[in-house]
Amino acid sequence: MKKYIGTKEFYKMVLLVAVPIMIQNGITNFVGMLDNIMVGQVGTNEMSGVAIINQMMLVFNISIFGAVSGAGIFGAQYYGCKDYEGVRYAFRYKLIACLLVVGGAIALFLTKGDALIGLYLSDTSDAADCAKTLVCAREYLLIMLLGLLPFALEQAYSATLRETGETMLPMKAGVAAVLINLIFNYLLIFGTFGFPKLGVNGAAIATVISRYVQAAIVIYWSHKHLGRKPDNAQVQPYPFLHGVYRNFKIPAYLVGRITVKATPLMINEAMWALGVAGMMQCYSVRGLAVVAGMNISNTITNVFSVVYMAMGNAIAIILGQLLGAGKTEEAKDTAGKLIFFSVASCVALALVMMVFAPLFPEIYNTSDEVKKLSGYFIQVAAIAMQLCAFTNASYFTLRSGGKTVVTFFFDSVFMWTVAIPLAYILSRFTNLPIVPLYLICQFTELIKCLIGYILVKKGIWIQNMTEREHA
Repeated sequence: MKKYIGTKEFYKMVLLVAVPIMIQNGITNFVGMLDNIMVGQVGTNEMSGVAIINQMMLVFNISIFGAVSGAGIFGAQYYGCKDYEGVRYAFRYKLIACLLVVGGAIALFLTKGDALIGLYLSDTSDAADCAKTLVCAREYLLIMLLGLLPFALEQAYSATLRETGETMLPMKAGVAAVLINLIFNYLLIFGTFGFPKLGVNGAAIATVISRYVQAAIVIYWSHKHLGRKPDNAQVQPYPFLHGVYRNFKIPAYLVGRITVKATPLMINEAMWALGVAGMMQCYSVRGLAVVAGMNISNTITNVFSVVYMAMGNAIAIILGQLLGAGKTEEAKDTAGKLIFFSVASCVALALVMMVFAPLFPEIYNTSDEVKKLSGYFIQVAAIAMQLCAFTNASYFTLRSGGKTVVTFFFDSVFMWTVAIPLAYILSRFTNLPIVPLYLICQFTELIKCLIGYILVKKGIWIQNMTEREHA
């Protein structure tokens, strides 16, 4: 048991990395929950429309995460061996990849948006409700498209800042953005203080405004402080942004190496997000009440899951820096402690979720059926939280060493070959009630836990990728 318990200094180091990420994500998800409650006051159809678009936006968000994460593996390791030019190259790669994802997403949503929304509108639901939900979702989507570019740029900057140890700036920018989002949601959804009453469209406008604010803060501060040469003690000694836009040169050998590692990761993230949307689509054949109930459940689950999600990011950063510095034995020992800490920290959170499960849905202006279903969904999510924490920590451990092909099979291939077929069969070919159906699908994570344990224990992820090659 001692090998899974660290020293006070160890946990201090971990929390210095993880807590700012937890705070940023926690506030973001908490305000997202408040936004969701506000939209929920407008009506069930409006809430369902927003929930559908949020599933589509999740695919985009996770695709951006994949675009920056592939190069981020190199960025963390380059920073670990103090190769700041390498960090600069990795950052440029992220920018190019993000712009490509944004262009592809806008083209897809503009040409196939209605068809994608229609996948979630079940034949078992009332036709009038489906039509109203479609209109709300379409209008919400068109406004949200305006926020894709600033979101992508902010992610490229923030990811690189975290890899180089600067976790406070993304957190502060995130806090400012969510407060802006919350304020404008209140003003524009309900039309308070003389603002127009725009309903769900107001929520979309507020989100877009907040994304521009967040991107502006991160980009301005980064170039003002980290884009200068370290000519005095007050400037941090890793100005990776100095001259970054002078050209977009990336050595050919590094483009190849990042692409080889990043492509499986980018595909994995996109496939995983599509898989989450696919799982929701399987559940949605049971009616719009299930979509609304899932939306409420996911909202509060996201708030509580910030701990293990932030720990995943911390694991990737800490282990990546250790591997880049050549400290392989320390990395292996640290991995076990980090994974154990991530899982253990979720026990109390799961208990709190169980308590809130029947209470939280009562806040919404929706039907008793939706409230009852969402309470059950929250309880299932709480039970499965420890499993998700373990698989998430295992995933980021494998990723820290660049084993992106392995993570591809571990994550998205597993979802598409096990979880989604199971959900599809149970939802369409059985009369199993939606709650036990959801429980069975969630507990496929047990299989992933076993696979993750074996892969991490074998140490196949231990790899230093920062050795320079000649172009």
